[in-house]
Amino acid sequence: MGSESRGLGKALETRAYVSSDTEETKLKKDLLILTCGLMNIGVVGWLAIYWAMGIEFSTTVPLCYQVISVLSLAFFLATRNFNVFRIIQLSLFLFAPFVMQWSIGNYVTSSGVALWAFLAPLGAMFLYGYRASVPWFTAYIILNALSGFFDYYLMTGIESGVPLKTIAVFFSLNFVVVSTIIFMLVRYFVRDQAIIKKSLDEEHSLLLLEQQKSERLLLNMLPAHITKRLKQESTTIADGHADITVAFIDIINFTRLTEEMSPQQMVTLLNNVFSSFDALVEKYGLEKIKTMGDAYMAAGGLNNVHSDYVASMADMTLEMIELITKKPEFIKYNLGIHVGISTGPLVGGVIGTKRLVYDLWGDTVNIASRLSTYGTSGKIQVDITTYNRLRNRYQFDGPHKVTAKGKGEITIYWLEGQKVAT
Repeated sequence: MGSESRGLGKALETRAYVSSDTEETKLKKDLLILTCGLMNIGVVGWLAIYWAMGIEFSTTVPLCYQVISVLSLAFFLATRNFNVFRIIQLSLFLFAPFVMQWSIGNYVTSSGVALWAFLAPLGAMFLYGYRASVPWFTAYIILNALSGFFDYYLMTGIESGVPLKTIAVFFSLNFVVVSTIIFMLVRYFVRDQAIIKKSLDEEHSLLLLEQQKSERLLLNMLPAHITKRLKQESTTIADGHADITVAFIDIINFTRLTEEMSPQQMVTLLNNVFSSFDALVEKYGLEKIKTMGDAYMAAGGLNNVHSDYVASMADMTLEMIELITKKPEFIKYNLGIHVGISTGPLVGGVIGTKRLVYDLWGDTVNIASRLSTYGTSGKIQVDITTYNRLRNRYQFDGPHKVTAKGKGEITIYWLEGQKVAT
């Protein structure tokens, strides 16, 4: 039945389906059309067997049923009005078997033909849902109760000319056929529900995969705590921070190398350097802010991972110098770095709509940038605030005076390393 039912769906796709139909709606349409066809075939077979056994009934009720059923199907295929088609078919399923039973005589002489009416509440459950099927089931029970009550007055078993053997045969046939139809419909519904569920699960898995990719991409662009807020807030993210340590690291001699190397070699080298810096930022619990050409910017104190972010920044930049000057793959290029570190208040926020950027602004940022610009190769220049935070644990050279653009003369210190315990 699987291939036939799927073929039915494909054949009716252009006539019964609309573009807004979900897979569940398409399944409901398939089920009702299939049931409509089975019921019409059942009516013909039912009459044919009676006639073959020499018993004839008026064809008015079966013929009226088939005419209304076929016309409603044609109306549906022409207008795609599923609501009207659904109501007409369920009404036929419910009332036609009882009308046929009453035309024959009673429940016994009709061999329980009213059992076919159970397809109405069952169909309503599939087509409308479990709540909306309750009125249909109630109507089915009421009609059965009324038939049973009036059977005493309509008892015409022998008078109607229906032998008991024939009654027994049709009792069996009615139960077998109705049970078969119910089983086929339930099986069809369950199977297609499983297919739909599998398809939805696959789509959900793909959606989760794409979501994970998007989150990883976002984490590569923005700090983790900012990414989390972006997913929860729709407002502009802008925060004032009272105390943040900012470092700028400029690569020396890289401009010269760009003239001597191919674009691919240049990008590969820069990627290796910055990837090594990324690993150190991760190691010390700091935040990478951005890269600008051959400059690298990092900050501490934004993510509240630990309180000693000034010392972490000092240790990280010391290790960066060691990395650049001692790692074999960098030594051959004669690279060096200028480092400027400043500590103080600043503002951080996300800008842009298509390419989001998290950036920092303020005097603290400007000082760190100036210190790296006017620095000496292999030296870490820090402002006085940073010096005061670290002077008891780290060795410094200074103070020194430097003139920075836009800042005038400022006092700086050179960070040389941690103090050796004595």
